[in-house]
Amino acid sequence: MPTGSLSLPARLYLLAWDTTKLKVTDAAHLPHLVRAGALTELAQRGLLADVDGIATPTDLDAQTGDPVLDGLLELVEESRPHRWKTWVGLRARVTLDAVRAQLAADGYLRAEKTRVLGVFPSVEYEIDRVAAVDGLRAEAREVLEGPGPVEEVPERDAALVALAAGAELRTLLSGKEQRQYKQRIEDLVERSGATTPALKKAVQEVRSAVAVMVSTTGVPGS
Repeated sequence: MPTGSLSLPARLYLLAWDTTKLKVTDAAHLPHLVRAGALTELAQRGLLADVDGIATPTDLDAQTGDPVLDGLLELVEESRPHRWKTWVGLRARVTLDAVRAQLAADGYLRAEKTRVLGVFPSVEYEIDRVAAVDGLRAEAREVLEGPGPVEEVPERDAALVALAAGAELRTLLSGKEQRQYKQRIEDLVERSGATTPALKKAVQEVRSAVAVMVSTTGVPGS
């Protein structure tokens, strides 16, 4: 993918941008989707393991070099044990804020300082690299539609589409396409955790948690 050097949570965030309207879609559950991406990438890297349903660090001295992923890993290490589904929602905006700051520093977003009610400082973000986001979406659509076999899809690309579909991300696929590509999506979920049974379980639990949170926000796909 053209944005392949970016982390999974960063790519999920960019994928949520509607580049025709120049705004983020499905914002209500975007923090959960971005956090799910971070958890999944840490699991795929072998830095978080599933221990009886608990997201468990495997090496307390390990780092990825990515500030978003390392920030979440530190948070998990310093907190009491939680299940994957709890981590999808617990302080999820911390990860979202870190992703946006990282993407602004890398030139994908433009940060504009504002004041809420003219008093409280805030930051608003605008998309700055529309072509890169459109390229990411085109590559994700190719993963979704095929015709290449799922077995040849890199695990991280499979996770990108599987999580986006689980969150009913309308900038990637419609509700009709959710049904059309149902089996392909399930195969991509399997591919996302293909390395070990424990990883597969972690990915499935994270994706299920995102889907549950989306359903409770009442923001359906179109």
